[in-house]
Amino acid sequence: MSGTFELGALRGEPSGSRPDLLADPVRTAIDELGLGESVGVVEIDAALSDTAATRDAYGLAEDVLANCIVVTGARQGVERVAACVVLADTRADVNGVVRRRLDVRKATFLAMDEAVSRTGMEYGGITPLGLPSGWPILVDARAAAAPLVVVGSGVRRSKLLVPGDVLASLPGAEVVEALGRAVP
Repeated sequence: MSGTFELGALRGEPSGSRPDLLADPVRTAIDELGLGESVGVVEIDAALSDTAATRDAYGLAEDVLANCIVVTGARQGVERVAACVVLADTRADVNGVVRRRLDVRKATFLAMDEAVSRTGMEYGGITPLGLPSGWPILVDARAAAAPLVVVGSGVRRSKLLVPGDVLASLPGAEVVEALGRAVP
């Protein structure tokens, strides 16, 4: 995909043309991976960055909104961290699928201040593009199959519009069936 990035009321442009709307690690990753024309970006009101607010303000279905969460666990005293990308109509199966993928006894969300510090991104804007090297990125199969999803840009004042196949092809990405479980 190149040039047209539209979902609901969001009208984006190629991210390469608006690096000012990206967190530094996201901008670097997009440049290094040559995704400036394949990933869109759109400026939004930072107060609308949370998933439900974005959904409501821009007329989006939950199955086009993706959340990126950072999960941690330990095995024999060694910390293991992964990012999980799931659609907003699901929740990451942290204590099932993710725990097994990390091969840890218990998996938990990385504390907010740690997630922000380690990613170089703002809380509520964390995205799979630009994460620290070596972190696995677990992408729910539904997100990977989506033509286009809305995900954070590393900052709260914008969103990325990313084709699912781009998410699936990121370095360290693994497409996982049933990573996201239906929200009751």
